[in-house]
Amino acid sequence: MQAQTRSSRFSITSAIFDVLDPIPFGFFVAALIFDVLYANTYTILWVKAAAWLISIGLVFAIIPQLINLGRTWFGKARVRTRNLALNFWLNVVAIIAALLNAFVHSRDAYATMPAGVWLSILTVLAMVVGRVLLASDTVTYKEYSHGQA
Repeated sequence: MQAQTRSSRFSITSAIFDVLDPIPFGFFVAALIFDVLYANTYTILWVKAAAWLISIGLVFAIIPQLINLGRTWFGKARVRTRNLALNFWLNVVAIIAALLNAFVHSRDAYATMPAGVWLSILTVLAMVVGRVLLASDTVTYKEYSHGQA
């Protein structure tokens, strides 16, 4: 008996997605931490660093979401689970919230609060919920050949 596993995704795009997808999440979590630090200390360094982190996170969020768009809606196998689609839409919400947050952080440091913290929380929360949904929905197909050629 030989078990073969086929994935419903292309291996190269899946590898690129798996490598690049966690990067914006890290930047957005760091920006949330810096926003909270600024709200507690009012040191301008924290809000300016958060603005940079949000901008860099947005740059790194584009490529994985384009891959996710093709994988979710235009895949050849057309295997789209409910959680995969929800993850896609939650990431779109996170990117839109991060874009609005970048605009908020372009203001004076004092003017970024409290909108900057709330948008950072929304961004991170949407990405966390999307990752939890995606982790609970792993799709693999197994074929078992019982001595057949």
